[in-house]
Amino acid sequence: MLTGLVRLARPQDWIKNVFVALPVPFALAAKAEDFDPVVFLLGLAGFCLINSAVYTLNDLGDAEADRLHPRKRHRPIVSGVVSRRAAIVQMVVLLCAGLGLCLVAGKPLATTYAIIYLLINIAYSLGVKNVALMDVFLLCSGFVIRVLIGCALVAAPPSPWLLLCTGTLAMFMGFTKRRADLTEELVPDHRPSLRGYNKAFLDQAVSICAGVAMLAYALYCIEEKWILLPGREMASMPFVAYGILNYLRMAQVDGIGGSPVYVAYHCFSMQICAVGWLAAVTWSLGLW
Repeated sequence: MLTGLVRLARPQDWIKNVFVALPVPFALAAKAEDFDPVVFLLGLAGFCLINSAVYTLNDLGDAEADRLHPRKRHRPIVSGVVSRRAAIVQMVVLLCAGLGLCLVAGKPLATTYAIIYLLINIAYSLGVKNVALMDVFLLCSGFVIRVLIGCALVAAPPSPWLLLCTGTLAMFMGFTKRRADLTEELVPDHRPSLRGYNKAFLDQAVSICAGVAMLAYALYCIEEKWILLPGREMASMPFVAYGILNYLRMAQVDGIGGSPVYVAYHCFSMQICAVGWLAAVTWSLGLW
């Protein structure tokens, strides 16, 4: 049962919170006086626990529908490894601990964003996930909130171009996931929102979001020239373009893309791309 509770919390999905850390290199380069690594780690840990509480809530609400999914039917609640009562207790404990850590971090704005994230996911679990487009929009808002939380924790103002890039990139991955669901021919009873999609629409939506995300990132690099060293502003752009286009290729050619978490852990080329992006960004900021 303990193993089931850990699986229910999905700690492997905390990798999505890399978006919380996006503002950190810029805060280090700007030598922000209000940036405290301990405060940042406390806030990040608190948000990770809130994530796990939300995942538990989603699994509680999706238990019956997950029985129809070839993989999700093995999740702890559906398979009976974890009882609903134990799951509810874990959810409450994780939520209280997560909000407690956010409060201890002493960044009220970050705590406010975390509460907004929680409310959005409650609305998602209560039925908005069954509405085509709204399901992807709410999921994408979670990634934008992650960046806002990171900015609040490091006391850095969020760039509109960074938020646009994050939002469209999240929509890109969300529509790609819906395309994978259609490819797997899941029954609408498992995910009712699939009734509002077809592959032609999703292919167009994915392409549009990919293009806007790359353009927004390029504009972000240009706007941040006050902190990026001259001649190095666009050093990280090739890695962003490769990452997005390779993800698109994997989705439409290899049939991979149903889970960004799976891609992050199992796709070596994307891991190398992420390392290259981080090296290019820190070099652009003059950190080495």
